[in-house]
Amino acid sequence: MTLPAIGISLGDPGGVGPEIILKAFSEPVSLPEARYIIFGARPILEEAAQAIGLRPDFVAWEGRELPSGPGLFFRDVGRPPAGLAMGKASAGNGEASFLFFRAAVEMARAGLIQAVVTAPISKTSWRLAGLGWRGHTEYLESLFPGAIMTFWSGELRVALLSHHLPLREALERVKKGTLLDFFRRLDHSLGRTKSGVREFLVAGLNPHAGEGGILGTEEDDEIGPAVEDARKEGISASGPFPPDTVFLKAFGRPDKMIIALYHDQGLIGFKLEAFETGVNATLGMPFIRTSPDHGTAYDIAGRGTADPRSLVAAIRMAVELS
Repeated sequence: MTLPAIGISLGDPGGVGPEIILKAFSEPVSLPEARYIIFGARPILEEAAQAIGLRPDFVAWEGRELPSGPGLFFRDVGRPPAGLAMGKASAGNGEASFLFFRAAVEMARAGLIQAVVTAPISKTSWRLAGLGWRGHTEYLESLFPGAIMTFWSGELRVALLSHHLPLREALERVKKGTLLDFFRRLDHSLGRTKSGVREFLVAGLNPHAGEGGILGTEEDDEIGPAVEDARKEGISASGPFPPDTVFLKAFGRPDKMIIALYHDQGLIGFKLEAFETGVNATLGMPFIRTSPDHGTAYDIAGRGTADPRSLVAAIRMAVELS
C-alpha cells in the first residue's frame, strides 16, 4: 500500500503554528505512518525550535518527486517576507502564512499529496497583506466552489451551511434550494471517505424550530421541504430540530452529523465540547484539508505553552480520510 503524503503548512509565523507543529513531531505522540511534508520557511521553524528547545529530525525535500518511504520532510518555499511580528497581526505574517498554504495546496492540486493540514492563520493578517480571502476555507472555495466546512471530535460531527459571513448574509442562504444542494454535496463527499456518518440532523433557524410557525416560518417554508426532498433522493436526513437540543441528539453518536445553518450556531456547542481536541475539515474537494479548531493564540505565542492536541488530531484525521 502506498503511504499517504500529508502536507502541513506552517501557519502564521507570529502565532503558535510553528510551535505546535514542532511539538506534534517531537513529543511522544503516536502519529500514523505517512510521508509528512512541512511547508514553510526554514528561519521561522528554526527560530521556533530554539525558543522551545525542540528540534525534530526532518529532511529537506526539493523537486516534485516525493520520497517513497515514511518520514518527516521540509519544503522551504523561500525567504520569508519582511515585517514578521511575534504575537500580533501584521502584513508580513499574512503574506508568509498565505505563501506556505498556497504552496501546499498547489502540490495537492497536482496530485502529489493527498491532504493538507493547516496550522492557524490570522484573518486580520491576511487583510493587512491585501489578500482577497478571509481565510483558508474562502481561498479553497475560490478554487473549489463546492468546498464544505465541517468539524469533528470524539463526540460530535458538525457541518456548516455557511461559515465566515455576517449573520444577515448567512440567514439569506437559508433557502430550500441552497439547503438541498448542500445536503447533496455533503452526502457525496462523505460517501468518498470512511467517516461513519449515516444521518444528517438538521438544525432549525428559530427558537423551538419555529414552534409551528409561531416563532418563525423558515422551518415550514424552507428547511423542512429541503429535508423532505433530500429524503426522497435517498439522503438520510431528519429535522429541523430545535437548535438548543439538536446537539443532545448527536452527542456521542458518531453516525450522526449536525447540519448547522450558520457559524456560531454550530461552533458554540462544538468548541465547548472539543476546543482543545476538535478538528476542522474541508470536504468537497479532490483532496482533504484539516486544521486545528483554534486560532493563532497570539497571547501565548513564543512562550512554549501551546497545546498541540488539536493539531495532532487534525493530522490523524487527514491520514484517516485520505
